[in-house]
Amino acid sequence: MNKMQVRALMHELMDENPFAIRAVLKILSVEFTAAVPTLAVTNEPQPRLLINLEFIDGHCRTEEHVKALLCHEFLHVLLRHTDEQGVPTKARHLALDAVINAIIHRQLGDKYSSLMSTYYGSAQGLAKMLRPMTRDEVGQYYAGSSNLNPKVPSWWKAWAGLYAGKLLADDLEQLARDLSQPGNGQAAAAGEGGDVGLPSLESLLGNHDDDTPLSEALQQALDRARKELNGGGIWRNPGPGANRYELLVSAKHAAIAEWQARTLAVLRKHLEPAPGAPAAPVPVTARLPVLSTSDRRAFLRATWSPFLPEAQWGATALRPEGRAQVYLDVSGSMNAEMPLVVALLGRLSQWIRRPFWAFSTEVVPAVIERGVLKAGTSGGTSLECVLAHVEQTRPACAVIVTDGFVETIPKQRLATLARHTRLHAIVTRDGNPAQLRSAGLAYSQLGRLPS
Repeated sequence: MNKMQVRALMHELMDENPFAIRAVLKILSVEFTAAVPTLAVTNEPQPRLLINLEFIDGHCRTEEHVKALLCHEFLHVLLRHTDEQGVPTKARHLALDAVINAIIHRQLGDKYSSLMSTYYGSAQGLAKMLRPMTRDEVGQYYAGSSNLNPKVPSWWKAWAGLYAGKLLADDLEQLARDLSQPGNGQAAAAGEGGDVGLPSLESLLGNHDDDTPLSEALQQALDRARKELNGGGIWRNPGPGANRYELLVSAKHAAIAEWQARTLAVLRKHLEPAPGAPAAPVPVTARLPVLSTSDRRAFLRATWSPFLPEAQWGATALRPEGRAQVYLDVSGSMNAEMPLVVALLGRLSQWIRRPFWAFSTEVVPAVIERGVLKAGTSGGTSLECVLAHVEQTRPACAVIVTDGFVETIPKQRLATLARHTRLHAIVTRDGNPAQLRSAGLAYSQLGRLPS
């Protein structure tokens, strides 16, 4: 990979802006040099990003690997920005890098964290925590937790917790310190051969030599980046005067993302356009070997690639209009899951028949604007108004999102509606589908919303 390719990937990363990295990358000038082993950001009035191109050629097999390396150095500077406890020990260096690599793994996925998997593939002892577990190690860990494999070191529980987002940097640092104490009986087990496995600074990704205060330019850029982040905290105890760092990915966030994925799958299944629905023009994209002024990434790639890259072009096409009619229960008992359900319905807007309907004791038109549901409500909950509306409008498919706390539903009424409308209810996790089940109305119940 040459210099121009690396610069192009930096521009792509600024466009994608993971971890609000753009604020820092845009102020850095780039210099390719062998003076640093991997990457380093200098503390100067005009900060520089120093890149060892030989390291990238030797260890970065994909474009995602290069981006992961850039994200690692950015997060390292950001975490160091909050660490005001003097010269860090080996245990603290390990904790910082392991937490950073776990964040990249959870947020960006295996394509990015596979850089750490290959680079630290032969690591021993606690240094293994600098990468995700392999499939075999996951199997060994679960066998050990069920006492089927007693040889698994006890600290593997911390390793698994780290990549699940349940372990903070302070926890990991304390673990490394405890296991590295002379005479500690667990040290041999930790090193799986007598060595606790704390890595040398030279073997770590990024710059670990510079402990001077950050320059004003970097301070300001990092402050801008931090304002875009939210969550709990990397540090359990930031310490006096330390600037608390906002967590990028917490276990709760990951659980909510999993809940959203499962819920979206349920919604998508029942929000399909009916056969024979009229066609309507919709925006589509196509990739062609012709440069487009709207595709900056393709233009950048053309500056260094020997082949003409495919660029994204916009157009319109005729597709069946979404015919699923959606009724959303807006009674007060739906408040907990309402924001997430509304956001998911917004993502499926192309399959929802307009107008979108809300109901309590009456059916009223509703819209979703920028993730916010706008509809009137009279309070209470009644499904009779929905059944009457379905009977009047006769949609091919209707989906009712509710908590299930409704009046008794006559079976004959549903049988009559089923002649022209495919009805399905989606019930919130803490809702009660008893009345729906009794009436024979097909339903799906969502998973529990993470607390």
